[in-house]
Amino acid sequence: MLFNSLEFAIFLPIAFAVYWLCPGRFRWVVLVLASCWFYMSRNPVYVVLLLFATAVSFAAGILMERTASPKRRRAVLLCALVLCLSVLFVFKYFNFFSTSISEVFTFFGMPLNPVVLNVLLPIGISFYTFQTLGYVIDVYKDKCPAEHHFGKYAAFTMFFPQIMAGPIGRAESLLPQIKMFRNFDRAKATYGLKQMAWGYFKKIAIADTIALYISKVFDRPHDFSGFSLVLAAVLFTVQIYCDFSGYSDIAIGCAKLMGIDLMKNFSCPYFSQSVREFWSRWHISLSTWFRDYVYIPLGGNRRGRIRTCINLLITFLISGLWHGANWTFVFWGFIHGLAQILENILVPAKKRTSTGIVRALRIICVFIFCSIAWVFFAANSIGDAFYMIGHMFDGASSPVGYLQSGFISIGLAKLPFAFLAVSVAALAAFDWYSLKTDVITAISSKKTAVRWLVYIILTVWTIFHLPASNSTEFIYFQF
Repeated sequence: MLFNSLEFAIFLPIAFAVYWLCPGRFRWVVLVLASCWFYMSRNPVYVVLLLFATAVSFAAGILMERTASPKRRRAVLLCALVLCLSVLFVFKYFNFFSTSISEVFTFFGMPLNPVVLNVLLPIGISFYTFQTLGYVIDVYKDKCPAEHHFGKYAAFTMFFPQIMAGPIGRAESLLPQIKMFRNFDRAKATYGLKQMAWGYFKKIAIADTIALYISKVFDRPHDFSGFSLVLAAVLFTVQIYCDFSGYSDIAIGCAKLMGIDLMKNFSCPYFSQSVREFWSRWHISLSTWFRDYVYIPLGGNRRGRIRTCINLLITFLISGLWHGANWTFVFWGFIHGLAQILENILVPAKKRTSTGIVRALRIICVFIFCSIAWVFFAANSIGDAFYMIGHMFDGASSPVGYLQSGFISIGLAKLPFAFLAVSVAALAAFDWYSLKTDVITAISSKKTAVRWLVYIILTVWTIFHLPASNSTEFIYFQF
């Protein structure tokens, strides 16, 4: 079920009404049933995998709590990790590794036919796998107690606003909220609706609009050259941010309707002054997950500079692979890891403070770096990505023709470009002010005429772009 679909527009009010009309002690039941319906609307069969990950992690938590033996606790943890990751490997990575091994043998003159499984990737499997594994590891480290009520734990792992693409919830913050009795909070629900509206604006008015023009470039990059490739790279940088942060805004806002607070997942990432800062602002639930469960256990920055560099690179290589079973994602992770290593070596932390023009230049440099790195993320192959980067400035010796041919090649006419520019300007202004204040709260505090004018303009502008959107899936559904 897509957030930007008529089906969800019918589902959410029903789930909301039933949830709050139901007695408090039974609301977890509503969440489980609503979440199952939401998830099964995509493919009913794959709910079995979700239930398997839920059951394994639930049982592992209780078993670890009931034994004081460190060896047995470690064995239970290892068993849970292997079982959950094995399912993820089979459905997401088996074909990738099988094909890669076959290509290596073929390269050395020993042709080998790869074994390929004809299975579809279950929606959200990477997200709920990491959420359940985070719970198991936290119980093992005594960061949170084991949950003994399977239904309430299932509500935690299946919670429908976040099941498809996060944010990846932590048991210590989300589980108590699911178990807690609460009264309806009108202010929180109202804020949630406004956050959802902003998420829909980013998804429909910006991300889906951009997709109309650049999808063909990444599908057939060799048919394009020059400024059209620059446009594709820059526009994809905006698209993936609006698409994924838009999903997160809708998910977080939707959860607020149920009285539940999910963690913030984006914090104005394109105003970062370093790659390290970018990752503290981008996909925060995932970046902190890798920090806490991969980077720090590897040793973090506690074992010297060389080991810190190795730990960073390993973490980002795994992060890249998490995003997709393709060498393009691994290379994308490698680029980001390498960039952070170079930052640590060349720009010591004490020298990173800046003001004025230096800050602006750093923000621009980070944006350019991210745009180039996103080319590898979006491309079908590493070869396609290098082609795009290598041919971006073909014809640049004639600036006017270079720019005009770029817009013409991707089919972006003056009026659609003007509309898109207005939307992106609104996004930039929102994020800029978000660095210092909660924009939604600030707008809500304005006079009635002012704030309702903003709400109406935002709603009309979003609806205006609906026909072009055509209920496009969110990019992160593929992960």
